[in-house]
Amino acid sequence: MTADPTEHNNEIDHAARAAPVATPLSVGTLKLTDFRNYDSARLDLDARSVVLVGENGSGKTNLLEAVSLLGPGHGLRGRPYAELAKNDGQGGFAIAATIRTRHGELDIGTGYTARAGEEGQGRTIRIAGKDCSAAALGEYVKQVFLIPAMDGLFTGGGSDRRRFLDRLVVAIAPGLRTSLSRYERAMRQRNRLFQMREHGRSLFEGLEEQMAEAGVAIAAARLDAVERLSALIDERRATQDQTPFPHAVLSLHGTVEADLAERSATEAEDAFRILLEEGRERDRAALRCLEGPHRSDLLVVHGPKNAPAAICSSGEQKALLLGLVLAKAELIKTMEEIAPLVLLDEVAAHLDGVRRKALFGEILRLGVQAWMTGTDKELFSPLEEDAQILEVNRGIIIL
Repeated sequence: MTADPTEHNNEIDHAARAAPVATPLSVGTLKLTDFRNYDSARLDLDARSVVLVGENGSGKTNLLEAVSLLGPGHGLRGRPYAELAKNDGQGGFAIAATIRTRHGELDIGTGYTARAGEEGQGRTIRIAGKDCSAAALGEYVKQVFLIPAMDGLFTGGGSDRRRFLDRLVVAIAPGLRTSLSRYERAMRQRNRLFQMREHGRSLFEGLEEQMAEAGVAIAAARLDAVERLSALIDERRATQDQTPFPHAVLSLHGTVEADLAERSATEAEDAFRILLEEGRERDRAALRCLEGPHRSDLLVVHGPKNAPAAICSSGEQKALLLGLVLAKAELIKTMEEIAPLVLLDEVAAHLDGVRRKALFGEILRLGVQAWMTGTDKELFSPLEEDAQILEVNRGIIIL
């Protein structure tokens, strides 16, 4: 028996009506110049979600990547800026957008030139006509994303899971970016001393004190984010029936994190500084630091199965990861009082009908502007009235 499409859409609309009132962050205008496979492109959009459909290689993900560069960092694929410039262009690119925020419309521009690459500089950023740092973007543009490269999050190395967590932490506690930079800079300098066969005690003590202060700040911010995310997940479980996206049980494992569970921040700083001092010769042999928040790991358990996510099936991992991304979006919305942009690359095609309907319902419930890509337009038919569906064909966008 074929399901009544009207009934299907009504279920999604009901999810939207159940959503709490919130200010949605949305892209109003997006303009690209010499970006990836686009000579130039312009999109004029309303606040609804955006669906990009087209064949593989047509430029759908490139548009998501451009949107991701409206926030801090290197974009959803983390590629060097020089690689984002069109191959037969001038060696650079430009992205300009009008963003709707709770404070009104805001103009954001970012770009990169061949000369910047030659001089070792990053991209330029302008907010409301003024030059700004990349970190400043995080004050205005909040976003979460899920791309196919993240499918191995639970089975890959801990560095991927740390980045996954840190993107959330930076969204709700922007100060983490400063602590991360300070910690990584001091650690690199300490590692450099090992490579130079330097033994000066005072040189190491100064760097280790910086690492201890910044490292404890990083661990504390991560622990707070995990606690808040876990509380939100538990609250959702208590207030709604079972969903197709299994709940995650989260824990953060690391030396500094374990110390913070039993000691004050000041005591944890002292303990970490002593640990670095006592491990100096061991680190010298390895030519790198073997203890600290750069080695911590976010452990994820599939709640309904009470099994580590790493040993679950690929389908279970995908559903668990998507549920986590949606939970991150909801936590940002709750804490920042604005619904973030949600970028989902090729997600719908890998979900069955039940989970696909649940995803669309969650997007409407959260009140976010989601950007989704896919090759099959029919998969998004339940969102026909609630999204802007655009066709992409080799760098040409058809409204």
